[in-house]
Amino acid sequence: MLKAIINLVINPLNNTMANQNSNLVLDSLKTLPDQIIDGLKQSANFKLPKNYRQIKNVVVGGMGGSNLSGRLVSSIFAHDLKIPFLINADYEVDNFVGRDTLFIASSYSGSTEETLHAYEQAKKAKAKIVVLTKAEANNQLANRAQKDGYPLLAFSAEANPSGQPRLGLGYAFICLLAILKEAGVLKLNNKSILQATKKMQSANHKLIPEKSNNLAHKLSDQTFDKNIIIITGPFLAGNAHVLRNQFNENSKNLASYLTLPELNHYALEGLVHPASNKNDVVCLFFESALYSPRVIKRLELTKKVVAKNKIKVCGAKLLGKNKLEQALEMLQLGAWLTYYLGTANHVDPIAIPWVDWFKKELK
Repeated sequence: MLKAIINLVINPLNNTMANQNSNLVLDSLKTLPDQIIDGLKQSANFKLPKNYRQIKNVVVGGMGGSNLSGRLVSSIFAHDLKIPFLINADYEVDNFVGRDTLFIASSYSGSTEETLHAYEQAKKAKAKIVVLTKAEANNQLANRAQKDGYPLLAFSAEANPSGQPRLGLGYAFICLLAILKEAGVLKLNNKSILQATKKMQSANHKLIPEKSNNLAHKLSDQTFDKNIIIITGPFLAGNAHVLRNQFNENSKNLASYLTLPELNHYALEGLVHPASNKNDVVCLFFESALYSPRVIKRLELTKKVVAKNKIKVCGAKLLGKNKLEQALEMLQLGAWLTYYLGTANHVDPIAIPWVDWFKKELK
């Protein structure tokens, strides 16, 4: 098993399976806007019991790719959410979880062991549970929800041929928003979502491989063979988390992220050592006119500090008219970037051999 993993990781992307997987990822990237439109249609008639509006906090329980939609929501709508909104990436749930909690158990596969355990914990705590998952046979989480009588939103993910949660975020994000809207936690306008989606469709034509000089491709060149640090302002922190995960899984490339203004209070001093940072690290900035004026100034100064430490700087300016548009813009650009970097790294963008090995050993 270990030898097979090493071969998958180091062998060039020239075998049949890797090429097929690359094509599946490509198809998922092209259909990301379609996922959002399809997700809106599938969740249009979703309803919750009336008492599900009697809540004081929301907890999204999920791991890896299945909690990314929650992280997007918590950042994009940080100033719109009416009650506390938290991510639970663990087996256990916090002690405050109870009758006043809307607990959203999120698992794309429905078989994530941490989420299944947290679901049972939330059930014991008498939380108001909703299950968000992919519609398929033998889905453990969906089966439990149906048996226990909890609301279930199971989406059919036809527009995500890769089958990977991290590339099916259009579905998970929109369906999560539908749950929150139905619970009275967020007020959402489908028109604004569709407008943002139209811009994504237009942008896709500029990011496809045939456009070899596109921005995603250029950024992949600038981040190639580097330890990547993603830097954003607060409302894009969820996007930074998503992109970090996609760099790790799609590109098999180490990446981390920092957010302004918090990073200015500690991370600047860490740029000095090791001395190899000058050669090994690149800081990938995502700029936005929607950041507060002070954060915009901090971003420019942060870039100067990075450059003074002789560390490479690159990035993109997001152009969307509002936070949702810019978040979806970054989501799309980042996914394409990790695809191109994975191609440059000669890796299979779908296979996650070390994660699979780990899960097998854990059993």
